[in-house]
Amino acid sequence: MMDAMSAKSPAEVTTPGLDPEQSAAVLAPRGPVCVLAGAGTGKTRTITHRIAHLVDSGHVAAGQVLAVTFTARAAGEMRGRLRSLGIGDGGSQVQARTFHAAALRQLRYFWPQVIGETQWHLLDRKFAAVSAAAGRVGLPTSPESVRDLASEIEWAKASMIAAEDYPHAVARMRREIPAEAEKVAAVYQGYEELKKSNPDGMLLDFDDLLLHTAAALEESSAVAEEFRDRYRCFVVDEYQDVTPLQQRLLDAWLGDRDDLTVVGDANQTIYSFTGATPRYLLDFSRRFPEATVVRLERDYRSTPEVVSMANRVIGAARGRIAGTRLQLIGQRDSGPEPSFAEFGDEPAEAAGVAGEIKRLIAAGTPAAEIAVLYRINAQSEVHEQALTRLGIPYQVRGGEGFFTRTEVRQALSKLSEAAGRDDLPDAVGADVVTLVRAVLVPLGLTDAEPAGAQARERWSSLSALVALSEEQLAQDPALTLEGLLRELRLRAEARHPPVVQGVTLASLHAAKGLEWDAVFLVGLTDGTLPIQHVLGDANSGNDDAAVEEERRLLYVGVTRAREYLQMSWALSRTEGGRKSRRRSRFLHGLIPDDSPASKIAAPAKNNKKRPRCRLCGKPLIGSTSTVLGRCEGCPSDVDVDLLESLRSWRLEKSRELKMPAYVVFTDNTLTALAEQRPRDDRALIAIPGIGAKKLEQYGEEVLAVIKERERI
Repeated sequence: MMDAMSAKSPAEVTTPGLDPEQSAAVLAPRGPVCVLAGAGTGKTRTITHRIAHLVDSGHVAAGQVLAVTFTARAAGEMRGRLRSLGIGDGGSQVQARTFHAAALRQLRYFWPQVIGETQWHLLDRKFAAVSAAAGRVGLPTSPESVRDLASEIEWAKASMIAAEDYPHAVARMRREIPAEAEKVAAVYQGYEELKKSNPDGMLLDFDDLLLHTAAALEESSAVAEEFRDRYRCFVVDEYQDVTPLQQRLLDAWLGDRDDLTVVGDANQTIYSFTGATPRYLLDFSRRFPEATVVRLERDYRSTPEVVSMANRVIGAARGRIAGTRLQLIGQRDSGPEPSFAEFGDEPAEAAGVAGEIKRLIAAGTPAAEIAVLYRINAQSEVHEQALTRLGIPYQVRGGEGFFTRTEVRQALSKLSEAAGRDDLPDAVGADVVTLVRAVLVPLGLTDAEPAGAQARERWSSLSALVALSEEQLAQDPALTLEGLLRELRLRAEARHPPVVQGVTLASLHAAKGLEWDAVFLVGLTDGTLPIQHVLGDANSGNDDAAVEEERRLLYVGVTRAREYLQMSWALSRTEGGRKSRRRSRFLHGLIPDDSPASKIAAPAKNNKKRPRCRLCGKPLIGSTSTVLGRCEGCPSDVDVDLLESLRSWRLEKSRELKMPAYVVFTDNTLTALAEQRPRDDRALIAIPGIGAKKLEQYGEEVLAVIKERERI
């Protein structure tokens, strides 16, 4: 591997309008090039200039370049940049496409050559086919259930997992799935059979486009020769988001060549639920040992204060992906420090955010340059209401407004039906909430959060509707169900329609690739970010990767802000509710001590003698934190395999000594050992719970277990 910046001095690699690192990427020799590009570092500018350089210098003809990315918007932006450089898309010019658009174009051209006269049609909506397959298997066919099954099939195909291999694969990966594995596999198999048996010609979905195009290149030497004669240079943007199936297609495009430039940032990997994996980016230099690697770390988007916060967020990350983190360097003039705000409940948080937005707009920030970002779409309702109250226009990006969502409209329809029945008892106050819950249960309102992303989204919307009902009844306990519906309809009618110049409301996933002058990150509590369903296993050390992806979501959110950034959370969902929430574990160590939001338990009088967290430096409160040597909310870096080895040793020792296992060492002490991995007696005895007696009894054996694990 060659680091381009170590090979040449900045003066030698600088080209007009580009910084030294961007120039190094542009001027790197033809062949494998990996550009590790942080947020706001000008990656699109860099790769389009590289393409222009390769064409202008005669290394490749414009029509022989294929540049691929992941969204039509990103592909359109790339085409626009290329046109401005005189090598735009079209005809014999550079082709800039999404993976699927490129595969569709190629498959239509090569299909007669490979398959013959057999007709095929693009299945751009798979809902009906998946629903039919689910019905045959006996699974629910509600819209959310079918969408979850469709997403699972898409994940499996993107991961190149066949229907017959699906149950074993998900068991090995401990993947959360929407139904019993064997039944999901049966739906998957039935869906594939339905596509093949279509009387008007076989149906191909978007994943099939990639699969069949790759197969055509792999199995037909004539097709491969014609394609590789046409396209000789490849550029892949957002390379951290490729799936195994997309990588297979890219490999088929390349053949035995290596004229490939990839651009990405593993620490912006937030789509693993679709099958995306950063491992191809992480392993690029291993696959191509002679690759030129350039790191773009000069951030032209955000102020140094926002950049510093982003670095601190991702600086706490753990694992292999975190090892590739880029240390961004802000290039803009200084701006305000990011701020933090804690509120008693969600309505108060939304009102506080809306008030601050109103102040920014009055001070000259355009509404279209302001965004409110959240983890899940159901969080938008309270912010829609708060903005409406202040007369601030908004648009919901990547989702519908709360009252226009299918599940909410269905719920209101069912509540209207219930209100019109004469066989139900009259209800007021708390009884109305009970009735609302009863009506919503058949629509998907369960006591526990369900599995499946779509089912969870529906459940969250229904739960938000219940919370909204509770809020209305708290304000007017005499409301009947009919009165509640009138209030809800008034709210719905008061909402502004989406307008281009309004404040943007969006989920963190939908915000990827976008930027605003001012960004409000809201709802930052444990259970929301990180999301609750990744915490169950993570607290036992089994799903740290999922928690780390949640941290990367926060990092992506922070890096959307150019100048103004506020992070906030609420201690309760509803007004007057029990304040049982905790701010997100990802905020530990980020909030300045003098911030009003920096609230910790009152220190004891001998606080100076308290042990401090080895990660954030704050005083440790409670026996569990003291034993672990860190705050319970701070990220765990436990060695899971070592923890299992220590548990096995403890079990054997307890049987040998005929005593309970916890008498040897508690679970907390074993966790502390697996996190801190002491290497000598001094480090061992520094862990609370290991005194002189236990050091004498078990010290040598414990150190041997740790040493043996390090050898593996």
